[in-house]
Amino acid sequence: MLHLLNPAQRAAVQYLDGPCLVLAGAGSGKTRVITQKIAYLIEKAGMDARNIAAITFTNKAAREMNERVGHLMDAPRLRGLTVSTFHSLGMRILREEARHLGYKPQFSILDSADAGKIISDTLGTTDKQLIRSAVSRISTLKTDRISPDRAILMAESEGELHLARVYRIYQDTLMAYQAVDFDDLIRLPVDLFEQNAEVLKKWQQRLRYLLIDEYQDTNITQYLMVKLLTDITGQFTAVGDDDQSIYAWRGADMENLRKLQVDFPKLHVIKLEQNYRSVARILKCANAVIANNPKLFEKTLWSDLGIGDPIQVVECKSEEHEAELVAMKLLAHKFEANTSYKDYAILYRGNHQARIIETALRTHKIPYLISGGQSFFDRAEIKDVLAYLRLVANENDDPAFIRAVTTPKRGVGNITLERLGAYAADRQISFFQAVYEEGFIWQVQATQYEPLKTFCDFIGRLQYRAPREPAGQVLNELLEAIDYETWLYDSDEPKPAEGKWKNVLEFVQWVTRQGEEKGKDLIEIVQTIALITMLEGRDEEDVDALKMSTLHASKGLEYPHVFLIGCEEDILPHANSIEGGMVEEERRLMYVGITRAQRTLTITYCGKRKRAGEWQVTEPSRFLKELPAEDIRVSGRLAGGKPEQAISKTEGRAMLAGLLAKLS
Repeated sequence: MLHLLNPAQRAAVQYLDGPCLVLAGAGSGKTRVITQKIAYLIEKAGMDARNIAAITFTNKAAREMNERVGHLMDAPRLRGLTVSTFHSLGMRILREEARHLGYKPQFSILDSADAGKIISDTLGTTDKQLIRSAVSRISTLKTDRISPDRAILMAESEGELHLARVYRIYQDTLMAYQAVDFDDLIRLPVDLFEQNAEVLKKWQQRLRYLLIDEYQDTNITQYLMVKLLTDITGQFTAVGDDDQSIYAWRGADMENLRKLQVDFPKLHVIKLEQNYRSVARILKCANAVIANNPKLFEKTLWSDLGIGDPIQVVECKSEEHEAELVAMKLLAHKFEANTSYKDYAILYRGNHQARIIETALRTHKIPYLISGGQSFFDRAEIKDVLAYLRLVANENDDPAFIRAVTTPKRGVGNITLERLGAYAADRQISFFQAVYEEGFIWQVQATQYEPLKTFCDFIGRLQYRAPREPAGQVLNELLEAIDYETWLYDSDEPKPAEGKWKNVLEFVQWVTRQGEEKGKDLIEIVQTIALITMLEGRDEEDVDALKMSTLHASKGLEYPHVFLIGCEEDILPHANSIEGGMVEEERRLMYVGITRAQRTLTITYCGKRKRAGEWQVTEPSRFLKELPAEDIRVSGRLAGGKPEQAISKTEGRAMLAGLLAKLS
């Protein structure tokens, strides 16, 4: 199918003479290049699918890639192909090599809530902001590959020393729980590769060609994983775009693009500049904005999809006026163009901007979905059931033990749990192990001990069954044994209890399907769920609804018609970024927002905004002044005029009535 590719795409697919960097501008067909290259490696280069790995950042991207490769080749030819996230690959390596690191293959993966609980206990505080800050700073230390011992040596203040000691206790606790956190899934395999040449060689021979998606989003540890796996041959293709690097706040390091040229001097660079998404005017505006950033690699997006309408830049009087104006413009455009709600997106810099927009959308009965809403697996009732499954997978998972033994209540009180925790900490063993130790049995009364032993015996029986029996069957019988449905109805009003039980049944069906269709046992499914909950929420159904999203969450998505709101100084660019010298990253965020639009783009900003109860005059974003004047239509101060007046509800109804009359 190479004839369907443009010359640059074809060159990227066919280049196999060493390391290759594909600079893929927004909408330039990077996924097509990766999937076609997988097919080319197997079909033309004679490579076994088992020796190829395509690595990306989200489960959704991995699924899409898998599906597209599946359309190119027969399933038998693709057997053994790895298409996964960095973290899934790390989990696979850890599961196979766990013993080299002192772990069991059934290690637990802790989510941020579990990590927060350990940090909270260590700090002896429930201050959420303090806990979040400590979790974030420890994550940064791990991403930068700074061990607890090194952090202690590097500490330059009492605060840094205290944090380093908390990090030390946190890491020791994880080891005692036989648990890893999200950062460990990459960090530990890299540590192992650096320490054990034999293990590294084994994985280098297994994964002989790597294709890395969204390369600009890699952090130091992810880059090292790629470098170590490909160091012998440099057989990889990295696909990325320095203009879309917007995740520095979570560890992404643009320096990794520069390092490629240093570490791999024979790096071959190919640019994908033809855009298949947007009309020319939108691309011209995107190019004009991003041209104000220093460049690692020069490139200019172009398109043959026609010139398109001018970009609308509209000043509104206030946030309420902005919300009303966006709702009315959207409805008017929908009626005139005969489009669907799902053809529209409203993008913004921060989640706090969504509330007023939501109110206007509800008023006008516009259906909407908010990107990054609560994950299915984050619901309390699902986390209750998952606590049992995590404990079955790893009896040393103390956070899971505490949640499971107290939900539903089974006669184990806080005093008993505190004694158990103190004994386990003193002996440096898990809660589960402590229950069976003679020393603990003598510390509590028989009436306190019996429920604990009954619970642990129950988990022990499930542990025996989990790898031997169908996952769905084991889970169903677990729910019956703990009588979870009755407990839900006893602890909540009938309506919400019914909704929660339906979610649990849906979860049971999903587990059953995973077991039946993918041949996974319950323990493998539990480890898969841990990754899903951390990488993304549940897939949203294809409903006819407008999408609301932060600019960060919109990357990789596209919509025919986009409203980009709140384009003011201190919002976009954000005040913290201006103070922290991160305006270039904010400009890349603006570039990402502009390039989400396929056909039309409307940018709005407010003339004044309420802050701390006081009205403040705002400044239009500096990025608006970088847009080419001939390709935009401006109203408000940027055009030397006044803000556009908000449309009243009466005027709005009259306007809609007129539109409907035209259509009838």
